[in-house]
Amino acid sequence: MKIIYPHMGTLTMVAEQLIEEMGQEPVTPDRPTRQTLALGARYSPEFACIPFKLCLGTYLEGLEKGADTIVSGGGYGPCRAGLYGEIHRRILNDMGYDPEFIFFWPPLKKPFDFVKKLGRVKGSSSWLDLVKIIRRAWAKLAALDELELLAQDIRPCELQKGDTSRAFNRGAAYLASARGLSEIAEAREAALQELNGVSWDREADPLRVGIIGEIYVQLEPFANLYVEETLGEMGVRVRRSIYLTSYTKHDVISTKGDLRSKKLARPYLPQLIGGHGQNSVGDVIRYSRTGYDGVVQLAPFTCIPEIVAKSLMPHLSREYNIPVLTLFIDEQTGSTGTETRLEAFVDLMLQRRERERELADQSGKPELPCSLTG
Repeated sequence: MKIIYPHMGTLTMVAEQLIEEMGQEPVTPDRPTRQTLALGARYSPEFACIPFKLCLGTYLEGLEKGADTIVSGGGYGPCRAGLYGEIHRRILNDMGYDPEFIFFWPPLKKPFDFVKKLGRVKGSSSWLDLVKIIRRAWAKLAALDELELLAQDIRPCELQKGDTSRAFNRGAAYLASARGLSEIAEAREAALQELNGVSWDREADPLRVGIIGEIYVQLEPFANLYVEETLGEMGVRVRRSIYLTSYTKHDVISTKGDLRSKKLARPYLPQLIGGHGQNSVGDVIRYSRTGYDGVVQLAPFTCIPEIVAKSLMPHLSREYNIPVLTLFIDEQTGSTGTETRLEAFVDLMLQRRERERELADQSGKPELPCSLTG
């Protein structure tokens, strides 16, 4: 098999290792570009979301490189992401391509289907070998998440703009080439040393912003116009609501999702609406209660779960005294306009922090909430 798969942040290098160690040939996707998006948009339904279009564009690029198999996965519940595999297959067939398409559902959702498809991908590897392969992949996944968290802490305080991102990329490259558990451990240490070598202001007090929303636009920097890096270089310490290890635990191994956020969301949105819409509601409350200065909601244009969640954002912003900025993204969204909105949001949070501190010095009373959605 020559396997192409979606590009989604650092998951790509873990998927590459899994496919290699199972005896298959990965056709490793490049990070998406405007050309990838334009290619996918050309053959997608008009109102398909940006993850759908980017994945289709990535598959087309991979097929041109010789891929004969597409491996992907989808969620469950009332979200059209569960139909992506079938719709992608039909579009590609109409274009004259006939790849084998292996679309994974969460193991507990369709266990027999999952085992059957996994057996197809693992080839001649034994099930015991597969356990060892997954253990190594998990170690790399955890190391990459750790690297991202450290980069998010250092970037807003760096003395030389861009140093953190360059150090992160070097560290990620170490982990990308590591295979065995000992190699991964050594690469992790070397990667953390790269980041710890960045000069940064340890007395700085950066704003803290939580990033919530749909998983693909959270985890794929191209899909969100590099909002995480942009905010960091504006002096903002970010934390996403989704990381690869947490997603694997809550949405792949389990089918219950992140119960912390869902419990907080129930008074406002008691039913499952698909995707991470319910989580987005609960995550606003969670970030407010832990002292964050603001929340950025990232959503693909036409994403129904996030549209439903967005409708609650003004109310949550007022009730929990936290500003919320919603960014809907599609192929027409420009980086300059997005950066301008982020700059305005950062200015709002800085002014709000200053007012609250002045009021606290004077009377100890909290400032009225502000909201910025759209």
